Amino acid sequence: MNSQLIYQIALTLVPEIGHISAKKLIQHLGSAEAVFKASKKDLVLIPGIGMRIINSLKSNHVLDKAEKEIRFIEKNKITTLFYQDKDYPNRLKHCVDGPTLLYFKGDVDFNVPKVISIVGTRMPSDYGKSICEKLMKSIAPTGALIISGLAYGIDVCSHQAALDQGLKTVGVLGHGLDRLYPAQNRKVASRMLPMGGLLTEFLSGTEPDRTNFPMRNRIVAGMSDVTIVIESKASGGSLITAKLAFDYNRDVMAFPGRPDDVLARGCNNLIKNNIAQLINNGDDVLKALSWEPIAEKERQIQKSLFVDLSNDEQKIIEVIMDSRDHSIDEISLSSKISISKTASLLLSLEFKGVVKSMPGKRYRIA
Repeated sequence: MNSQLIYQIALTLVPEIGHISAKKLIQHLGSAEAVFKASKKDLVLIPGIGMRIINSLKSNHVLDKAEKEIRFIEKNKITTLFYQDKDYPNRLKHCVDGPTLLYFKGDVDFNVPKVISIVGTRMPSDYGKSICEKLMKSIAPTGALIISGLAYGIDVCSHQAALDQGLKTVGVLGHGLDRLYPAQNRKVASRMLPMGGLLTEFLSGTEPDRTNFPMRNRIVAGMSDVTIVIESKASGGSLITAKLAFDYNRDVMAFPGRPDDVLARGCNNLIKNNIAQLINNGDDVLKALSWEPIAEKERQIQKSLFVDLSNDEQKIIEVIMDSRDHSIDEISLSSKISISKTASLLLSLEFKGVVKSMPGKRYRIA
């Protein structure tokens, strides 16, 4: 069992220690393990660390809880990202209240050059959904990573539209990875696992309580270069995310609407108060950020892979487009195609020179 991880998880469980205090302790002592093993005499010398925190640290039986969480992590093949790890989202490291530890299920590089957060109302209009889909089409050539909260409405719309455009997308959750809320988004979540994934700062067993979602929103805001708001009432979680992004000195953009439209009031107010830049389409986003599409040659190569392929063959390609090795079981599960048919399709794709067979019955893009 990973001894360092035990102490890293345990540190997040001490009641009096938040993310800022935890980082301060580690900065002075070197590691989470050193924090637990330090004497009260050494701890009291750290600025801002009083006896209330020290007593809480010394009196809590959190290591047992941490060991239990590690068993859950190992069983479910969950990745942990400690804020000092190289794979931890770099943009989030620059947020003073960024999580000390994250839990992730999926396949993605959080530190790609371009990351966008999409937020908005949970009850979007058809117009709002259309904006979301058109926005993803414009963004697709940049290969940006799309972040949202996998909630009802604009969140899940952005995840679906991103997947449809071949973009990786990550859902930031307000609960543990032992459940999914709302359950109606489970199908989308399963599509996201090979093309992004699910991220949270909460341990297994954590319920989707209302107090968790503002905490979730700071991760959505902090992970991205820009937060884009698509339809919002005068108050709500999407506005919290936008204001957090603004406070983090990140770009914020919003689509305007009619003054009498309830779903436009939040966006209009963000623009009016100079928190968000007004945008009308995806091209406005790309121009404002000076983002260029991926190389035309690379786009042509990607496009050529899909020439003369059946619908089922295209589903296979979408699963393995990330260029890593995939088992036939993983491909079958993600594409929702039977194992026998998946094997036949992979053989056909191999003959076409699109897929390459690897040792251990694993496959990747040729």
